[in-house]
Amino acid sequence: MSSTTIKHSATLVVTITFTMAACVLSPCYGFQVGTRLSNCLRIGPSASASATIGYDPLRRPSTSSIATLPLRFRHARSFSHLHSSSSSKDSTVDVDKARVVFLGTPDVAASSLRFIHEQSQSPGCPYEIVGVVTQPPKRRKRRGKEIPSPVGLVAEELGLDVLCPEKARDKDFLDALENDVRPDLCITAAYGQYLPKRFLATPKFGTLNIHPSLLPRWRGSSPVQRSLEAGDNPVGVSVLFTVSKMDAGPIVAQETLEIDENEQATTLLPTLFDIGTRSLIEALPRVIEGEINMDTAAVQDESLVAEASMIDSSEGQLWPTEMTARQCHNRVRGFSMWPGTFLYFQIGDDESEPVKVKVIESRVLEEVAEPTNIIEIGPKKKDGLRLVCSDGSVLEMLKVQPATRNVMDAKSFVNGLQGRNVRWLSGLDS
Repeated sequence: MSSTTIKHSATLVVTITFTMAACVLSPCYGFQVGTRLSNCLRIGPSASASATIGYDPLRRPSTSSIATLPLRFRHARSFSHLHSSSSSKDSTVDVDKARVVFLGTPDVAASSLRFIHEQSQSPGCPYEIVGVVTQPPKRRKRRGKEIPSPVGLVAEELGLDVLCPEKARDKDFLDALENDVRPDLCITAAYGQYLPKRFLATPKFGTLNIHPSLLPRWRGSSPVQRSLEAGDNPVGVSVLFTVSKMDAGPIVAQETLEIDENEQATTLLPTLFDIGTRSLIEALPRVIEGEINMDTAAVQDESLVAEASMIDSSEGQLWPTEMTARQCHNRVRGFSMWPGTFLYFQIGDDESEPVKVKVIESRVLEEVAEPTNIIEIGPKKKDGLRLVCSDGSVLEMLKVQPATRNVMDAKSFVNGLQGRNVRWLSGLDS
């Protein structure tokens, strides 16, 4: 057989082998051209905890020491397979470090992932991130491209392997976790899926969760929203071990935070996740050493449990006939991210169509007024629209957004009325 024939045969074998592997390990975001198949699995021996002498868990390495890789996403092809974006260097595993897998989805979790990864690059750090689990990419528009989650984007930038199961209970995902990734510890931050017992039994050091409330108060899917709605102050964040029962595991660390009475969920949520991530990083060496575990962490008091139930969009409507100004204000603060809060206004005569108006920013006035459904702007330059509830308490709406219009301040809204009066409508009227 000629040398030319042999070369062509060898090329054919390599091509077929790679194609078959791609069928089995079709990545969440698509294979990278030039990425070695061994990098997609990160196969290596399970790591043990390393000594932490000289390790500062909150030392921030310089950003120049972290390789930032270009984003190279493709369409999602599978529900639970590994993907590697590490093409600039070999993906080697340090046998002296604990293997950590991070699970998260939204922006706040992406910030946590970035900070934990930065700390993992510090000299003497006892752990390394060997994989990331996030929700599958979603199509933002009907015919638009599928866009990875914020955590997926950061994982790609940092060159971390990604798993995107449709459900965390999927057998293929759990098989890959146990046989290929083999985590010693898992970290969850707003991942958004229930973790089955088989998952929780995989990492030998357990699974830690960053939960933005002072557990056992506000267990559930909407802790920040419900705590603001209830008017809690202080608020806080907990780091806990994950167990089968939602947010019921023993607490590793907890931090409290005094907040302003006008603080909204939009700004509070990332603040709490930042604090929680730092608390988690401080605790990680002791978790890996075995000093902190399921038996030594603080057990939650079940008598103090409050449920942070999922929010329904219908809860966004304000009811001045049934709610005080403080209750309306707290709901504006709590629901600022979603679904928002709104009222129905009657502008002009009674024959005009009711207008749905979102309340974007508000505050409570100390004064008490005679109950009325007439809405007027305050006398001072930066005053808002004043709404008097049935108990006489006054809610001042500083920024609003009428249907189909942009967000505007109270003065801009009044200028657009052209002298017409405004009154709020009860649910029955609207």
